[in-house]
Amino acid sequence: MSFSTDVKSEISKVSMNEECSKAQLAAMLQLLSSLTISSSGLQLQVRADNPTIVKQIYRLVRQIYRVEVELSVIKKVKLKKNNTYVCKILTKAREILFDLGLWTEEGLQVYPSADRKIVYDESTDKAYLSGCFLAGGSVNDPAKPNYHLEIATNKKEHAAYIQKIMKRRYIPAKIIERRSQYVVYIKTADIIVDFLAAIGATDCSFEFADIKIQRDYVSSLYRVENCKIANEQKTITAGVKQSEMIEYLEEKLGGLDGLEEKIREVALLRKEFPESSLTELCATYEARYGIPISKSGIKHRINKLEELAEKYRRMDEKGENV
Repeated sequence: MSFSTDVKSEISKVSMNEECSKAQLAAMLQLLSSLTISSSGLQLQVRADNPTIVKQIYRLVRQIYRVEVELSVIKKVKLKKNNTYVCKILTKAREILFDLGLWTEEGLQVYPSADRKIVYDESTDKAYLSGCFLAGGSVNDPAKPNYHLEIATNKKEHAAYIQKIMKRRYIPAKIIERRSQYVVYIKTADIIVDFLAAIGATDCSFEFADIKIQRDYVSSLYRVENCKIANEQKTITAGVKQSEMIEYLEEKLGGLDGLEEKIREVALLRKEFPESSLTELCATYEARYGIPISKSGIKHRINKLEELAEKYRRMDEKGENV
């Protein structure tokens, strides 16, 4: 089972009052149902690949409106194709749509009419969003590198309405058009956690947050380790370069005996330990000469050596004799 399936399964088990049940049902019918005409009049038909969604619609319609509902399964002939589950509301289709604010005197509505007060407060906002996710939503597994939650709808106005409700619940989302659909999406992990909690998927929101924390912790360890490796490489590169510079000076001076004693001591240490860091050189210097020295003291003496080496390089470029 996918993480999206787990979320939808948890949402479908949330206990709701009648007002919230209507808000959730309105969202699902808006996204999944189609009107058909039969000899007995208008009928509503819902088709979905996820049986949880169809069962939820069946349960809510029977519970709220006490109407005749028919369930069926269309088995796919092709291998590895999911079955399609069909829910037919055989009677009172117009009355149900009217009661849910999806049908008014002006005809079918893109989203519930404000006059019907289907989505009007915090609890019904969250219930409507849960229905939208059940019918048209998906969320990436938090173990994957990219965090992504989305709800797809065929109408631009409906996408804007969903975005508006999310914003009302302090859940910022964006909209993008994709293959004739409008997708309301979230790409920030913390906001996805908030959304999952808001729609009733509490356990999944905790799981998402826990996996995110673990991934962030592992990523921080990798960053620290990579930083340490990069610093070690820089230290080694700098040390080898300084050692080569000292060998150059030794060649030009015919040895290092002519250098000032303190500078010569550091030059000999760096030549002997080209891969050591400044901290390690400080410890070695103190152990060998019995005198404590700071990193800035070591660095100052190496700078003196570099200045002298640069002087000789300029003389070489001009062809001057040493």
